Amino acid sequence: MSTLTTEDLLAGASITHRVAVPTELVPGAMPEASHDVVLRPLILADVMRLHRAAGDDGELASALMVQQAMVEPTLTLDQVHSLPAGLVEFLLGEINRISGLSLGGDDLTDAVHAPLARACFVLSREFGWSPDRCAELTVGQVLLYLEMLARGHRP
Repeated sequence: MSTLTTEDLLAGASITHRVAVPTELVPGAMPEASHDVVLRPLILADVMRLHRAAGDDGELASALMVQQAMVEPTLTLDQVHSLPAGLVEFLLGEINRISGLSLGGDDLTDAVHAPLARACFVLSREFGWSPDRCAELTVGQVLLYLEMLARGHRP
C-alpha cells in the first residue's frame, strides 16, 4: 500500500475528461456521429466563487458550474442559459462526477458555506498549505484529505 503524494492529489484538478453526450440531448444531431465535450473538474476555488456569485439562485449556480467546467467547446454564460434543460442536467451530473461531488444543485449551495471553509482551515493547519493551495483542490480531493486525517494519517 503506497501513500499518495501531494502532487498525485493535486494532479486530479488539471485532468480534463472527454464526455460523450447522448444523441437525444443534442438538438438536430446526426445519430451516427460522436457528440463529445471536454470538461474539467471544479476545484474548491471554483465552487466558492460560484457560491459567492450565485447566492441562493440555484439556476445561476448550475449555469455557472457548466460554464466554468466546459473546456471544449467554451461557452459564455448566455450560451449556457440557451442550452436545452436536459443537456444542462446531463452536463451537471458529469461535472459533479468528475469533481467528486455527489450533491444536487440545491444541496451544493448548503454544502459550500461553512464546511468547505472549515476544511480549508484544517488542511492549511495540518499540511501547512496556503489558502491559495487549498483553493486549487477539487472538492473530492478535499474530502479525501479530510478522510485521511480522520484515519490518523498525518503529513
